[in-house]
Amino acid sequence: MYVRSTQRKNRDGSVVRYVQLAHNRRVDGVTQAEVLLNLGREDLLDRDGLRRLVGSINRYLGEDDGGGGDVPVGDGLSIVASRPMGVAWLLDGLWRQLGVDTALAKVLGGRRFTTDVERVLFALVANRAIDPASKLAAAEWASNDVAISGLESMDEDQAYRAMDLLVAADAQAQVQEAVFFAVADLLNLEVDLLFFDTTSTYFETEDADEFRRHGKSKDSRPDLPQIVIGLAVTREGIPVRCWVWPGNTNDNSILPEVKDGLRGWRLGRVVTVVDRGFSSDANLDYLRRAGGHWIAGEKMRDGSADAQAALSRQGRYQTVRDNFRVKEVRPDDESGKRWIVCHNPFEAERDAAQRDAAIERIEAELRPVFHRIEPRIRAHVLLCWLALLLIRVAERRTGMTWRRIAIELGRVHAVTLTSSAGTVVQTTPLTTVQQGIVDACGVPAPPRITHLHTA
Repeated sequence: MYVRSTQRKNRDGSVVRYVQLAHNRRVDGVTQAEVLLNLGREDLLDRDGLRRLVGSINRYLGEDDGGGGDVPVGDGLSIVASRPMGVAWLLDGLWRQLGVDTALAKVLGGRRFTTDVERVLFALVANRAIDPASKLAAAEWASNDVAISGLESMDEDQAYRAMDLLVAADAQAQVQEAVFFAVADLLNLEVDLLFFDTTSTYFETEDADEFRRHGKSKDSRPDLPQIVIGLAVTREGIPVRCWVWPGNTNDNSILPEVKDGLRGWRLGRVVTVVDRGFSSDANLDYLRRAGGHWIAGEKMRDGSADAQAALSRQGRYQTVRDNFRVKEVRPDDESGKRWIVCHNPFEAERDAAQRDAAIERIEAELRPVFHRIEPRIRAHVLLCWLALLLIRVAERRTGMTWRRIAIELGRVHAVTLTSSAGTVVQTTPLTTVQQGIVDACGVPAPPRITHLHTA
């Protein structure tokens, strides 16, 4: 680490010099200088303050301050705070890298706000990914329990105002579209195959309304009002869009809205994959219009007419992998359908394990919901979608589970040290594993010194 100076030439010919704290970093075998902290203009620099701080740091390390005894170094450094910052730093890097901040800026326009709405929304998304809580608890968490770049503190009112802006004037659709195209371009997403399904989440209240309504509960809580949430993901598991409907919405009634919403994104040829809850003849006919393609899953034991017809046809099974066998059946009619009968004796056990894992993951990502009015509920789901997007990108790039990533980077802290000479906020050094995570995600490591204030 070293101090360096740079200069800039003004239009009038004058030259202004700036002082920076920097270090050298190897990137792809090439040494590059990385600026850790801008100390300001050289002619306005508080040199005595810097000497005092340097002397104080040397004294803390038990070394000679090199000041010849004529520079007051103040008392020793004291640790006054330590906040975890590693996970939030990674999420923030992906947030900016994927263009979420830019997408929000387009939606919010040139309006001026007393608080940085984008930073507040990021804090709420980070909270969903790291430590899900109510908005009041999330505001307290962002203010006291985590270090978020560009956000010193926030309160509950700021959180609610930011959420209201997020869904005002159909901004949620604009945000999702803008984020999708930014992510699709950066990650080179393949969107020729989209998986769509719904889930429900209930509210701990007996009071239903026009949005929180009783319906078919996938949580086995028909006694409580709920909402229905839809999610479309790519073959890599990257969520591209989410929807929210009243709790009594039937799966078979929502597919046209989903298809029409994605059609407006001009995705080209897309194969939509749905389960048996969406496989009514009307839905499949709708998906087939204008050259649409679909794959609909259906369990053989459900006893539907299509299932019985497929099973009754002769044909030879072909082994695809291990114990997994398939048989293709084409009906005699002109429907254009093609049935692929799949058989795997271990499928039920594997499905049960995957289902339990999926339920546990969804509960962690979508709950709890501490909202009553419809716009705030919709904003909450959108925040969850953004959190899931960042999590999936991190998992895809590192090959690690989110839990493992969060544990490793949760050990990176921003430590605040102070003395009569000033205050410095320093990041704990990264381990080899932690450095590997941020490198795999294409996010720069946090600077060793994030704030430096002389007395």
